[in-house]
Amino acid sequence: MPGKFVVFEGGEGVGKSTQSRLLAEAMRARGLEVVTTREPGGTPGAEAIRAMLLDKDGLAKDGLGWGARAEALLFAAARADHVERLIRPALARGAWVVCDRYLDSSRAYQGGGSGLEDADILTLHRIGSAGLLPDCTVLLTLDPAEAARRVEKRDAGALDRIGGRAADYHARVAAAFRRFAEAEPERFAVIAANGAPEAVHVRVLAAVDSLCA
Repeated sequence: MPGKFVVFEGGEGVGKSTQSRLLAEAMRARGLEVVTTREPGGTPGAEAIRAMLLDKDGLAKDGLGWGARAEALLFAAARADHVERLIRPALARGAWVVCDRYLDSSRAYQGGGSGLEDADILTLHRIGSAGLLPDCTVLLTLDPAEAARRVEKRDAGALDRIGGRAADYHARVAAAFRRFAEAEPERFAVIAANGAPEAVHVRVLAAVDSLCA
């Protein structure tokens, strides 16, 4: 039986990595094989692209940097390698794959944040990853002020090139995520990320059990 593919999405500081870890631990406690991964990344090739995309001291130090279209192409290339070499093989052998970010981050950041057409990003995904979608997408939401406090505590001001963009950019990203969730309620679970991680995990686990039953 094929495995299940669960993705955590949301803005900066909402707790995606923590909740990915807690869900993986819960699934393993049930006797399941669980593969945890992230985007961009997850394979050597995709991690190399991640370094190029997020390095704020590389191209950006000369006033350059990737444009929105180049970003979208690089994210799609990283995802294509990730899907082919890690995600599909794991699902085929019956494992659960729990991923920190996936396609909807490209749609929200390069689309909602940077203004690219959603249809174009979906076309790149169809070409690069044969359109693979998660069984369940957990969208974590949090008050922007609280999210900013968490990011500052976590990163001590050392944000990556995308995370460090202006507040209006991240507001557009958040609005895009909300639109996606409203359009596909059969795939998305919108979970409030306020409170202790363990309390959020309880809400996440109930949603995943419902959508991935």
